[in-house]
Amino acid sequence: MRLCTEEFWNIMLDPSSFHKHNITDTCSVWNVLSSLLLYARAKSAGVVFICTRFVIYECLSKPRRQITACETELQKRLRIAQSNNDFQSYQLDIDDLQTVEILKCRKQLGMGELSSLALALKTGQALLTDDQKARALAREVIRELDETIPNHPGHQTTPRLVGWLFFSGYLTDSDKEIVIQQHRAMNRPLEKYFCEMYTEALRCRCMAR
Repeated sequence: MRLCTEEFWNIMLDPSSFHKHNITDTCSVWNVLSSLLLYARAKSAGVVFICTRFVIYECLSKPRRQITACETELQKRLRIAQSNNDFQSYQLDIDDLQTVEILKCRKQLGMGELSSLALALKTGQALLTDDQKARALAREVIRELDETIPNHPGHQTTPRLVGWLFFSGYLTDSDKEIVIQQHRAMNRPLEKYFCEMYTEALRCRCMAR
């Protein structure tokens, strides 16, 4: 049974379910790590985050004109997570890179998003992305390839992860403001959607009962 309203279903999908194995693009890496509480509860729920080497390059090595204190802190968190065997990076092979080039002609996206989608298609894992263009491309490609990759989990978002953690009880009501404050402190942009998904998760949980 679909528990979400149509608007939320279209934007972020159903918070009553979440695919635990995720290929994570650059923005979603930062959004997950923006709240240490969110990240810790996701790990306790068994959520796995995987990256391509393009994403790790964009996060840690890509030259920047200026780096903020928030970016420095997020990079530190990512390095710590990697030292604990999370956000492990994988190299794409030649066939994967050809897929990236094909996808690049469809949507003007960065290599982080494109390589993440290519790896998600290859491995049958979910794409975790908060980029609207990347989500649109993922929907198009997975719909077209439905016969060759049936039941692919498709794409997910960090707000949907937040909603699922509340729906499943890994995050509690008292955690809401902590997650939002931590996310805001890292100058990340999803506070509004975290709040909306919290409310939607409560509604879905009531319906499920």
